[in-house]
Amino acid sequence: MAVSFVLLRLLPALSEGQEAIEETTDRGSFYFLKDHVYIVALLSLVIFYGLERLAKGSRKRRREAGKEDTTSLKIFWLHISTFAVMNGLIGYLLLHNQERGLKTLLLFFIAMALKFIVNDHGLHADHKEKYDRIGRWILAAAVLLGWGIRYLHRFPQLAPVLLQAFLAGGVLLNVLKEELPEQRESRYWVFALGAIGYALLLLAF
Repeated sequence: MAVSFVLLRLLPALSEGQEAIEETTDRGSFYFLKDHVYIVALLSLVIFYGLERLAKGSRKRRREAGKEDTTSLKIFWLHISTFAVMNGLIGYLLLHNQERGLKTLLLFFIAMALKFIVNDHGLHADHKEKYDRIGRWILAAAVLLGWGIRYLHRFPQLAPVLLQAFLAGGVLLNVLKEELPEQRESRYWVFALGAIGYALLLLAF
């Protein structure tokens, strides 16, 4: 469902955002993104993939040293801090989508809620007790913080375009790492039905 949301809603929104950037920017602040909004999505995917590799590498080194199958404290804080930024963006975009209508807000909420479930599973596997004790509360607070920032301060109109691009890359990486690898024992028909069913819902609205 998250993949459907990214491909059918977020990516088309980025295309519209590129047009808005062309119309509203000159050789100033955002001009370097004039034709390259998708670079932000790519950067997000690369960052989160790098974090995933760091976490897996940390777990492997600790296992080989005969320690608990979890990440080091340094990697834990790096991982949680970056995901907190992502969750803050989601909180920010919640209010942005609310302003675009209730249907848009509900569709965004459903997709992001499922993303949180997948994130929770993956982060618990990497960080174990550290995540359960403190990490999940930080991520929950980050959503509220992002929502509060959007409520109190309205950034330039191009900000949501760039934030959605960053979110799109993170969501795609999440699904690729949690659902598609063979060792996850994911079920194709569940994936297909979720993607197609939610796509039809998006197209209906």
